[in-house]
Amino acid sequence: WALHLENVTVSLSGQYECTFATYPYGTKAAKIQLTVKAEEERHYLKKVWLNQTLEIPCLEDVTSENLSTYPLKWLVGENGRKEELVAKEPSCPAVYRNSTMLLGQRVLLGLNNTLKVFPIKIADDGRVFSCHVLYHSERVQKSSTTVRVFGK
Repeated sequence: WALHLENVTVSLSGQYECTFATYPYGTKAAKIQLTVKAEEERHYLKKVWLNQTLEIPCLEDVTSENLSTYPLKWLVGENGRKEELVAKEPSCPAVYRNSTMLLGQRVLLGLNNTLKVFPIKIADDGRVFSCHVLYHSERVQKSSTTVRVFGK
């Protein structure tokens, strides 16, 4: 027996109990705590020197989960537009997109799905790089990092 919930929202969070009668042992019950999380997004600021390599971890605070088992994509945003840079499916090579934002050959997906951009240019100042991890068809975790470029 299973409880199927459709159109799940945060309001369905709580404790659920299944009770049934058995013969000759009497009533049995099991409880489960359900926590429904909305789409999560964390925001970061990264400062980098001009002409250096920018490295951004996909999800900075996620250490216990192996991101290689989930589909993910890196996007870049500027002036209200978002463009996909690279997509990665489990057990497949990364797929790079042709970027029209002058990033082109400067983008590389590193170990643990870290985004590397080299060399950093003045035009990268203010860009927002975001990583989207698809844990489930309805659960996406995002992190976005705004870049600040400094020169000497």
